[in-house]
Amino acid sequence: MKKVLDTSAFFSGAEHQGELFTTWSVVAELKDFSSKIRFDLLRHAGLEVLEPDAAARVRAREAAAAAGEQEALSSTDIDVLALAVQIDAVVVTDDYAIQNVARRLEVTAIPLQQKGTAGIRWRYRCTGCGKYCTGPGDCPVCGAPVKRRIK
Repeated sequence: MKKVLDTSAFFSGAEHQGELFTTWSVVAELKDFSSKIRFDLLRHAGLEVLEPDAAARVRAREAAAAAGEQEALSSTDIDVLALAVQIDAVVVTDDYAIQNVARRLEVTAIPLQQKGTAGIRWRYRCTGCGKYCTGPGDCPVCGAPVKRRIK
C-alpha cells in the first residue's frame, strides 16, 4: 500500500510499512534530532521524497477551499494532499484539517495517535467577546482574532 507521510508521522514513534513517500517541504519541517533520525532510517528503507505536480496542487487547494480548510492548511499540507492524489496513495497524519480535505479528495487518511475524524465540522468563536462567527479572521463586533473549535 502506498502511503504519503505527513510531518506528524516522523514525530510519532509509530512504525511505517509499505511503499512510503513524503515531500521535500515535509523534510524541511523536521527540526528535532529524533524526527531527522526517523527520516534517515525510513529513507534507507526505501522512503521516496517527491514533489507533487502543479495540477495536483491546484486540485488540493480547490478541495481545501470547498471544505473551508484553506486557512488551516499550510503549503506543506497542500503538498502532502497533492502527492497522495497524484500517486493514488493514503495519507498518514494526525492533522484534522488534512483528514477533512482528504475525505473531499476521496483519499484515505490514516491517523497515528489521534482519533480519526468522521467529517469534523468547525465553529468559529471570537477570543475577545465570545461571539460565534461564520469563519476565521477578525471579529466583526470587537475586532479580536476568531479561533476555530471543533463543533
